[in-house]
Amino acid sequence: MRAVLLAATTSAVLLTPVPVGAAGASAAPMVRCPRVPTPATSRPPRPSPPPAVPAQRVVGGAALDTAGLVVPAGVAAPPGVTATSWLVADLDSGQVLGGCGPHEYGPPASVQKLLLTATMLPKLDPKQTVTVTDADMLIEPGSSAVGLVAGGRYTIETIWLGLLLNSGNEAANALARLGSGTDTAAGVRAMNEQAHHLGALQTHAVTPSGLDGKGQFTSAYDLALIARVCFAEPAFRRYALTEQASIPAQRAQRTKGFQIQNDNQLIYRYPGALGGKTGFTDLARHTYVGAAERGGRRLVVTLLGADSAPARGWEQGAALLDWGFTLPRDAAVGRLVEPGELTATPSAAPSALAAPGAPRPAAASGPARTGSGWLWSVTAASGAVVLALLGGLLWRRRRRLP
Repeated sequence: MRAVLLAATTSAVLLTPVPVGAAGASAAPMVRCPRVPTPATSRPPRPSPPPAVPAQRVVGGAALDTAGLVVPAGVAAPPGVTATSWLVADLDSGQVLGGCGPHEYGPPASVQKLLLTATMLPKLDPKQTVTVTDADMLIEPGSSAVGLVAGGRYTIETIWLGLLLNSGNEAANALARLGSGTDTAAGVRAMNEQAHHLGALQTHAVTPSGLDGKGQFTSAYDLALIARVCFAEPAFRRYALTEQASIPAQRAQRTKGFQIQNDNQLIYRYPGALGGKTGFTDLARHTYVGAAERGGRRLVVTLLGADSAPARGWEQGAALLDWGFTLPRDAAVGRLVEPGELTATPSAAPSALAAPGAPRPAAASGPARTGSGWLWSVTAASGAVVLALLGGLLWRRRRRLP
Protein backbone atom coordinates (compact mmCIF):
# COMPACT_ATOMS: atom_id res chain seq x y z
CA MET A 1 0.00 0.00 0.00
CA ARG A 2 1.30 3.43 -0.84
CA ALA A 3 2.28 5.66 2.02
CA VAL A 4 -0.07 8.49 2.89
CA LEU A 5 1.13 11.80 1.50
CA LEU A 6 0.24 14.91 3.47
CA ALA A 7 -0.31 18.18 1.65
CA ALA A 8 2.33 20.79 2.33
CA THR A 9 1.12 24.13 3.60
CA THR A 10 3.92 26.15 2.05
CA SER A 11 5.30 26.49 -1.43
CA ALA A 12 8.73 25.20 -2.40
CA VAL A 13 11.37 26.50 -0.01
CA LEU A 14 14.68 27.79 -1.26
CA LEU A 15 16.87 27.95 1.81
CA THR A 16 20.57 28.75 1.83
CA PRO A 17 22.19 28.14 5.22
CA VAL A 18 24.25 31.06 6.47
CA PRO A 19 27.25 31.33 8.79
CA VAL A 20 26.74 31.35 12.53
CA GLY A 21 28.79 33.02 15.16
CA ALA A 22 30.40 31.33 18.13
CA ALA A 23 27.19 31.71 20.08
CA GLY A 24 25.35 29.71 17.42
CA ALA A 25 22.80 32.41 16.55
CA SER A 26 21.79 32.30 12.90
CA ALA A 27 21.71 35.56 11.00
CA ALA A 28 18.99 34.34 8.63
CA PRO A 29 15.28 34.67 9.40
CA MET A 30 13.67 31.43 10.49
CA VAL A 31 11.68 29.60 7.81
CA ARG A 32 8.49 28.18 9.27
CA CYS A 33 8.00 24.44 9.05
CA PRO A 34 5.11 23.21 6.88
CA ARG A 35 2.36 22.10 9.24
CA VAL A 36 -1.14 20.73 8.94
CA PRO A 37 -3.92 21.79 11.31
CA THR A 38 -4.83 19.41 14.11
CA PRO A 39 -8.13 18.97 15.94
CA ALA A 40 -8.45 20.96 19.14
CA THR A 41 -7.91 18.58 22.05
CA SER A 42 -7.15 18.98 25.72
CA ARG A 43 -3.67 17.85 26.61
CA PRO A 44 -1.24 18.43 29.47
CA PRO A 45 1.27 21.23 28.95
CA ARG A 46 4.58 20.11 27.49
CA PRO A 47 7.41 20.09 30.02
CA SER A 48 9.82 23.01 29.95
CA PRO A 49 12.99 22.04 28.09
CA PRO A 50 16.50 22.67 29.45
CA PRO A 51 18.19 25.92 28.44
CA ALA A 52 19.57 25.79 24.91
CA VAL A 53 23.32 25.17 24.71
CA PRO A 54 24.80 26.81 21.58
CA ALA A 55 27.51 24.17 21.13
CA GLN A 56 24.91 21.41 21.01
CA ARG A 57 22.75 23.12 18.41
CA VAL A 58 25.50 23.15 15.76
CA VAL A 59 26.54 19.51 16.11
CA GLY A 60 26.25 18.09 12.60
CA GLY A 61 26.42 21.45 10.88
CA ALA A 62 25.78 25.13 11.53
CA ALA A 63 22.68 25.08 9.29
CA LEU A 64 20.94 22.75 11.77
CA ASP A 65 20.84 25.52 14.38
CA THR A 66 17.25 26.55 13.74
CA ALA A 67 13.85 26.08 15.29
CA GLY A 68 12.40 26.24 11.79
CA LEU A 69 12.83 24.46 8.47
CA VAL A 70 16.20 23.62 6.93
CA VAL A 71 16.31 21.92 3.52
CA PRO A 72 18.75 21.94 0.58
CA ALA A 73 18.52 24.85 -1.82
CA GLY A 74 16.21 24.38 -4.76
CA VAL A 75 14.22 21.37 -3.56
CA ALA A 76 10.46 21.11 -3.18
CA ALA A 77 9.00 21.76 0.24
CA PRO A 78 8.57 18.72 2.47
CA PRO A 79 5.03 17.62 3.31
CA GLY A 80 3.17 19.25 6.15
CA VAL A 81 3.06 17.21 9.35
CA THR A 82 1.86 17.75 12.90
CA ALA A 83 5.22 16.89 14.49
CA THR A 84 6.90 19.76 16.32
CA SER A 85 10.33 18.62 15.09
CA TRP A 86 11.67 16.07 12.62
CA LEU A 87 14.72 15.03 10.62
CA VAL A 88 15.44 12.86 7.55
CA ALA A 89 18.92 11.40 7.07
CA ASP A 90 20.77 8.81 5.03
CA LEU A 91 21.59 5.77 7.19
CA ASP A 92 24.70 4.90 5.20
CA SER A 93 26.36 8.21 4.32
CA GLY A 94 25.11 10.03 7.40
CA GLN A 95 23.97 13.02 5.33
CA VAL A 96 21.12 15.00 6.85
CA LEU A 97 18.64 15.69 4.04
CA GLY A 98 16.48 18.13 5.94
CA GLY A 99 14.67 18.83 9.14
CA CYS A 100 12.40 21.00 11.21
CA GLY A 101 13.92 22.17 14.49
CA PRO A 102 16.40 19.27 14.41
CA HIS A 103 18.03 20.31 17.68
CA GLU A 104 14.85 21.26 19.55
CA TYR A 105 14.21 19.37 22.79
CA GLY A 106 11.27 16.97 23.08
CA PRO A 107 10.23 14.12 25.39
CA PRO A 108 10.98 10.81 23.65
CA ALA A 109 8.22 8.45 24.86
CA SER A 110 8.94 4.87 23.73
CA VAL A 111 11.45 5.74 21.02
CA GLN A 112 13.72 5.95 24.08
CA LYS A 113 13.82 2.16 23.78
CA LEU A 114 16.14 2.61 20.80
CA LEU A 115 18.76 4.16 23.09
CA LEU A 116 18.30 1.17 25.40
CA THR A 117 18.80 -1.09 22.37
CA ALA A 118 21.91 0.77 21.17
CA THR A 119 23.35 0.42 24.68
CA MET A 120 22.45 -3.13 25.66
CA LEU A 121 22.06 -5.18 22.47
CA PRO A 122 25.81 -5.80 22.04
CA LYS A 123 26.15 -6.80 25.71
CA LEU A 124 23.51 -9.52 25.96
CA ASP A 125 23.44 -13.08 24.61
CA PRO A 126 20.07 -13.51 22.87
CA LYS A 127 20.04 -17.25 23.62
CA GLN A 128 20.52 -16.85 27.38
CA THR A 129 17.49 -17.66 29.54
CA VAL A 130 16.88 -15.23 32.40
CA THR A 131 14.33 -14.65 35.15
CA VAL A 132 12.09 -11.57 35.29
CA THR A 133 12.03 -9.99 38.75
CA ASP A 134 9.41 -8.14 40.78
CA ALA A 135 11.43 -4.94 40.28
CA ASP A 136 11.20 -5.35 36.50
CA MET A 137 7.40 -5.23 36.81
CA LEU A 138 7.39 -1.79 38.46
CA ILE A 139 5.88 0.21 35.61
CA GLU A 140 3.22 2.89 35.47
CA PRO A 141 -0.26 1.31 35.77
CA GLY A 142 -1.97 1.18 32.39
CA SER A 143 1.25 1.79 30.48
CA SER A 144 2.47 -0.40 27.64
CA ALA A 145 3.40 -3.94 28.69
CA VAL A 146 4.07 -7.09 26.71
CA GLY A 147 2.82 -9.52 29.38
CA LEU A 148 5.94 -10.87 31.06
CA VAL A 149 5.43 -12.15 34.61
CA ALA A 150 7.63 -11.93 37.69
CA GLY A 151 9.46 -15.20 38.16
CA GLY A 152 8.98 -16.09 34.51
CA ARG A 153 11.87 -17.54 32.54
CA TYR A 154 12.46 -16.12 29.06
CA THR A 155 15.27 -15.94 26.55
CA ILE A 156 16.88 -12.55 26.06
CA GLU A 157 15.68 -12.64 22.45
CA THR A 158 12.07 -13.06 23.59
CA ILE A 159 12.44 -10.01 25.84
CA TRP A 160 13.92 -7.98 22.95
CA LEU A 161 10.94 -8.94 20.80
CA GLY A 162 8.59 -7.91 23.59
CA LEU A 163 10.37 -4.57 23.77
CA LEU A 164 10.50 -3.77 20.06
CA LEU A 165 7.25 -5.30 18.82
CA ASN A 166 4.92 -4.43 21.69
CA SER A 167 6.90 -1.70 23.45
CA GLY A 168 6.87 -3.59 26.74
CA ASN A 169 7.94 -1.32 29.57
CA GLU A 170 8.62 -4.27 31.86
CA ALA A 171 10.86 -5.65 29.11
CA ALA A 172 12.77 -2.34 29.13
CA ASN A 173 13.33 -2.59 32.89
CA ALA A 174 14.56 -6.17 32.56
CA LEU A 175 16.98 -5.41 29.73
CA ALA A 176 18.36 -2.32 31.49
CA ARG A 177 18.98 -4.42 34.60
CA LEU A 178 20.47 -7.37 32.75
CA GLY A 179 22.67 -5.26 30.49
CA SER A 180 24.10 -3.28 33.40
CA GLY A 181 24.65 -6.36 35.53
CA THR A 182 23.16 -4.68 38.59
CA ASP A 183 19.85 -2.82 38.39
CA THR A 184 17.66 -0.62 36.21
CA ALA A 185 19.20 2.60 37.53
CA ALA A 186 22.64 1.42 36.45
CA GLY A 187 21.18 0.59 33.07
CA VAL A 188 19.90 4.16 32.71
CA ARG A 189 23.34 5.49 33.58
CA ALA A 190 24.81 3.28 30.86
CA MET A 191 22.24 4.67 28.41
CA ASN A 192 23.31 8.22 29.17
CA GLU A 193 26.96 7.29 28.76
CA GLN A 194 26.11 5.75 25.40
CA ALA A 195 24.22 8.88 24.30
CA HIS A 196 27.30 10.94 25.18
CA HIS A 197 29.53 8.56 23.18
CA LEU A 198 27.24 8.76 20.14
CA GLY A 199 27.26 12.57 20.17
CA ALA A 200 23.59 12.71 21.21
CA LEU A 201 24.32 15.57 23.59
CA GLN A 202 20.72 16.72 23.92
CA THR A 203 19.56 13.31 25.12
CA HIS A 204 19.12 12.53 28.80
CA ALA A 205 17.37 9.35 29.90
CA VAL A 206 15.56 9.04 33.22
CA THR A 207 13.66 5.82 32.47
CA PRO A 208 14.78 2.96 30.20
CA SER A 209 11.32 2.66 28.65
CA GLY A 210 10.61 6.28 27.76
CA LEU A 211 7.90 6.65 30.38
CA ASP A 212 7.98 10.35 31.24
CA GLY A 213 10.51 11.45 33.83
CA LYS A 214 11.63 14.87 35.00
CA GLY A 215 14.47 16.14 32.84
CA GLN A 216 14.09 13.44 30.18
CA PHE A 217 14.56 14.87 26.70
CA THR A 218 16.00 14.15 23.29
CA SER A 219 15.99 15.77 19.83
CA ALA A 220 15.19 14.67 16.31
CA TYR A 221 18.89 14.87 15.45
CA ASP A 222 19.91 12.76 18.45
CA LEU A 223 17.29 10.14 17.59
CA ALA A 224 18.80 9.80 14.12
CA LEU A 225 22.25 9.19 15.65
CA ILE A 226 20.78 6.52 17.91
CA ALA A 227 18.72 4.90 15.15
CA ARG A 228 21.75 4.71 12.87
CA VAL A 229 23.60 2.64 15.47
CA CYS A 230 20.59 0.37 15.95
CA PHE A 231 20.16 -0.29 12.22
CA ALA A 232 23.84 -1.19 11.99
CA GLU A 233 23.07 -4.25 14.17
CA PRO A 234 21.82 -7.31 12.22
CA ALA A 235 19.85 -8.54 15.24
CA PHE A 236 18.00 -5.24 15.52
CA ARG A 237 17.17 -5.22 11.82
CA ARG A 238 15.72 -8.71 12.18
CA TYR A 239 13.70 -7.82 15.28
CA ALA A 240 12.42 -4.59 13.71
CA LEU A 241 10.97 -6.50 10.73
CA THR A 242 9.52 -9.37 12.78
CA GLU A 243 5.74 -9.29 12.34
CA GLN A 244 4.79 -11.61 15.18
CA ALA A 245 6.42 -13.62 17.95
CA SER A 246 5.47 -16.06 20.70
CA ILE A 247 5.68 -15.39 24.42
CA PRO A 248 6.00 -18.81 26.06
CA ALA A 249 3.76 -20.18 28.81
CA GLN A 250 5.04 -19.99 32.37
CA ARG A 251 3.76 -23.06 34.16
CA ALA A 252 5.08 -22.09 37.58
CA GLN A 253 3.13 -18.82 37.32
CA ARG A 254 0.16 -20.53 35.67
CA THR A 255 0.19 -18.30 32.59
CA LYS A 256 -0.49 -19.45 29.06
CA GLY A 257 1.63 -18.68 26.04
CA PHE A 258 0.45 -16.05 23.57
CA GLN A 259 1.31 -14.26 20.35
CA ILE A 260 2.39 -10.64 19.97
CA GLN A 261 2.35 -8.52 16.79
CA ASN A 262 4.60 -5.71 15.66
CA ASP A 263 2.75 -2.43 16.21
CA ASN A 264 4.80 -0.47 13.64
CA GLN A 265 2.48 -0.23 10.64
CA LEU A 266 5.30 0.95 8.40
CA ILE A 267 6.58 -2.63 7.97
CA TYR A 268 3.21 -3.78 6.64
CA ARG A 269 2.25 -0.81 4.51
CA TYR A 270 5.37 0.88 3.18
CA PRO A 271 7.38 -0.78 0.37
CA GLY A 272 11.00 -1.20 1.39
CA ALA A 273 10.35 -0.60 5.09
CA LEU A 274 13.19 -1.55 7.40
CA GLY A 275 11.33 -1.03 10.68
CA GLY A 276 11.63 1.45 13.50
CA LYS A 277 9.84 2.33 16.72
CA THR A 278 6.63 4.03 17.77
CA GLY A 279 6.04 6.00 20.95
CA PHE A 280 3.35 7.87 22.85
CA THR A 281 2.78 9.49 26.22
CA ASP A 282 0.41 12.29 27.14
CA LEU A 283 3.35 14.68 27.56
CA ALA A 284 5.42 13.58 24.56
CA ARG A 285 2.46 13.03 22.23
CA HIS A 286 3.32 10.74 19.32
CA THR A 287 6.99 10.12 18.56
CA TYR A 288 8.33 7.99 15.74
CA VAL A 289 11.47 6.57 14.15
CA GLY A 290 11.24 4.69 10.86
CA ALA A 291 13.58 3.62 8.06
CA ALA A 292 13.17 2.33 4.53
CA GLU A 293 15.24 1.36 1.50
CA ARG A 294 14.60 2.39 -2.08
CA GLY A 295 16.92 2.15 -5.07
CA GLY A 296 19.83 1.04 -2.90
CA ARG A 297 19.38 4.06 -0.63
CA ARG A 298 18.47 3.73 3.07
CA LEU A 299 16.82 6.68 4.80
CA VAL A 300 15.69 7.21 8.37
CA VAL A 301 13.08 9.65 9.66
CA THR A 302 12.64 10.80 13.24
CA LEU A 303 9.84 12.94 14.61
CA LEU A 304 8.73 14.30 17.98
CA GLY A 305 5.57 15.89 19.36
CA ALA A 306 3.11 14.75 16.69
CA ASP A 307 -0.66 14.43 16.88
CA SER A 308 -2.33 11.38 15.36
CA ALA A 309 -4.87 13.37 13.36
CA PRO A 310 -5.19 13.84 10.47
CA ALA A 311 -2.44 11.21 10.04
CA ARG A 312 -0.77 8.85 12.46
CA GLY A 313 2.89 9.09 13.39
CA TRP A 314 4.04 6.34 11.03
CA GLU A 315 2.08 7.93 8.18
CA GLN A 316 3.77 11.27 8.79
CA GLY A 317 7.10 9.47 8.85
CA ALA A 318 6.24 7.70 5.59
CA ALA A 319 5.39 11.00 3.91
CA LEU A 320 8.73 12.48 4.97
CA LEU A 321 10.55 9.37 3.72
CA ASP A 322 8.81 9.74 0.36
CA TRP A 323 10.02 13.34 0.23
CA GLY A 324 13.56 12.31 1.16
CA PHE A 325 13.73 9.72 -1.60
CA THR A 326 12.95 12.43 -4.18
CA LEU A 327 16.04 14.44 -3.25
CA PRO A 328 19.32 14.10 -5.17
CA ARG A 329 21.83 11.79 -3.53
CA ASP A 330 24.25 14.65 -2.87
CA ALA A 331 21.62 16.91 -1.28
CA ALA A 332 22.39 17.66 2.35
CA VAL A 333 22.17 20.34 5.02
CA GLY A 334 24.39 18.64 7.59
CA ARG A 335 25.59 15.23 8.68
CA LEU A 336 25.28 12.70 11.48
CA VAL A 337 28.43 12.64 13.57
CA GLU A 338 30.16 9.31 14.07
CA PRO A 339 30.17 7.48 17.42
CA GLY A 340 33.01 8.80 19.56
CA GLU A 341 33.77 11.65 17.18
CA LEU A 342 33.01 14.42 19.65
CA THR A 343 34.95 12.84 22.49
CA ALA A 344 37.82 10.94 20.84
CA THR A 345 40.29 13.84 20.70
CA PRO A 346 40.14 17.55 21.58
CA SER A 347 40.44 18.43 17.87
CA ALA A 348 37.53 16.23 16.80
CA ALA A 349 34.64 18.45 17.84
CA PRO A 350 35.07 21.22 15.21
CA SER A 351 34.86 18.61 12.42
CA ALA A 352 31.36 17.79 13.61
CA LEU A 353 30.35 21.27 12.50
CA ALA A 354 31.81 20.96 9.01
CA ALA A 355 29.71 21.06 5.88
CA PRO A 356 28.37 17.72 4.61
CA GLY A 357 30.67 16.09 2.10
CA ALA A 358 33.55 18.38 3.04
CA PRO A 359 36.89 17.21 4.45
CA ARG A 360 36.99 17.03 8.22
CA PRO A 361 40.01 19.04 9.37
CA ALA A 362 40.46 20.03 13.01
CA ALA A 363 39.18 23.47 12.11
CA ALA A 364 38.13 25.11 8.87
CA SER A 365 37.06 28.49 7.66
CA GLY A 366 34.97 29.80 4.81
CA PRO A 367 32.15 28.20 2.85
CA ALA A 368 32.29 24.65 1.52
CA ARG A 369 30.59 23.88 -1.79
CA THR A 370 28.27 20.87 -2.07
CA GLY A 371 25.73 19.76 -4.63
CA SER A 372 22.95 21.24 -2.54
CA GLY A 373 24.27 24.77 -2.25
CA TRP A 374 26.58 26.75 0.00
CA LEU A 375 27.01 25.41 3.48
CA TRP A 376 29.26 26.98 6.06
CA SER A 377 31.72 25.60 8.53
CA VAL A 378 33.00 27.39 11.57
CA THR A 379 36.22 29.35 11.79
CA ALA A 380 39.07 28.14 13.94
CA ALA A 381 38.29 30.85 16.48
CA SER A 382 34.63 30.00 16.79
CA GLY A 383 35.56 26.32 16.92
CA ALA A 384 37.67 27.01 19.99
CA VAL A 385 34.74 28.72 21.68
CA VAL A 386 32.46 25.81 20.76
CA LEU A 387 34.99 23.37 22.23
CA ALA A 388 35.12 25.30 25.49
CA LEU A 389 31.33 25.35 25.73
CA LEU A 390 31.14 21.67 24.83
CA GLY A 391 33.71 20.69 27.43
CA GLY A 392 31.85 22.55 30.16
CA LEU A 393 28.55 21.04 29.08
CA LEU A 394 29.86 17.46 29.13
CA TRP A 395 31.42 17.97 32.59
CA ARG A 396 28.08 19.19 33.93
CA ARG A 397 26.21 16.31 32.25
CA ARG A 398 28.46 13.76 33.93
CA ARG A 399 27.72 15.31 37.31
CA ARG A 400 23.98 15.18 36.66
CA LEU A 401 23.83 11.50 35.70
CA PRO A 402 21.52 9.58 38.07
